[in-house]
Amino acid sequence: MSARIAIPEPSSDTEYNQASLSPYIASLHSAGAVTIVVPLHERPDRIAKLLSTTHGVLLPGSRFDADPQRYGEAPIPACNPADPARTAVDELLLQDAFNLHKPVFGICQGMQNLNVWRNGSLIQDLPSILHTPVNHSPGRGVAEAHPVAITPGTRLAAIAASGADIPGATRALFRAIASLAGKTPPAKPAPPAISSNASGTRPVSPATGSPSSAIPSGAKRVPLDEKSVNSSHHQAVRIPGDNLRVAAVSPQDNVVEAVELASPDHWVIGVQWHPERTYTTSPLSRALFAAFVRAAEAWQPRRIEESVSVTS
Repeated sequence: MSARIAIPEPSSDTEYNQASLSPYIASLHSAGAVTIVVPLHERPDRIAKLLSTTHGVLLPGSRFDADPQRYGEAPIPACNPADPARTAVDELLLQDAFNLHKPVFGICQGMQNLNVWRNGSLIQDLPSILHTPVNHSPGRGVAEAHPVAITPGTRLAAIAASGADIPGATRALFRAIASLAGKTPPAKPAPPAISSNASGTRPVSPATGSPSSAIPSGAKRVPLDEKSVNSSHHQAVRIPGDNLRVAAVSPQDNVVEAVELASPDHWVIGVQWHPERTYTTSPLSRALFAAFVRAAEAWQPRRIEESVSVTS
């Protein structure tokens, strides 16, 4: 039986949803899943009924930002408005997924909502706070905006090493679905140069948003696997949430690009880029969706006594 994946409408903006939802659905279908789109303005009891039929949760991106008050900060002028309806639905989906250990895949703002829900915090605006030389929002048409350095030993590293092939017929079907949303294949400019001393191993400082000096400059570092990704965000994880670990960073500025739950028996990954936009061109994008869908297919409901008090 195909895995049934719950995905909330990306936002309260109907026009935005019409343009952005199709690639998520196409990617999930290509990976073998059935999508269950959750309306943002549905009653909670009806959402709960929908969730009882699903095996995993995908949290998509959005043009809105997480409300900074959720992580104890006042919004700055560069912070976009919040979307309370999307926040409320995400919280319902996350609570269900963590109670029952359903796989969770957060993408862009979906990863940020996951992090905040797990009591983490965000950098509200990268250009004005971090002053990074990396352009993290070059536009939808740029397929390879910058590299990400994947942390060895993580679930994400194993997924990146696996890769994923795609049949020609599936590729054609995906392009046909994406074209209905008015999308064209993204351009592939040369990836930016990486400075010789960029290790990608240091976390972002919670106080300043700048790279932390927690790791001594002379310490031995393990080489990180690097992949090129697209990028469409102006915010990023500042402090990872409860039991979330950094799985990838942008090596030039140490901005967190992926997090995952530090749990061997609960598949939870968030990525800051948009793998749904490069499903047909990126082995990493296909591998991410394939791994997520496989985890959802393998998911089994937890016994009541196992899910009463969940701490992971």
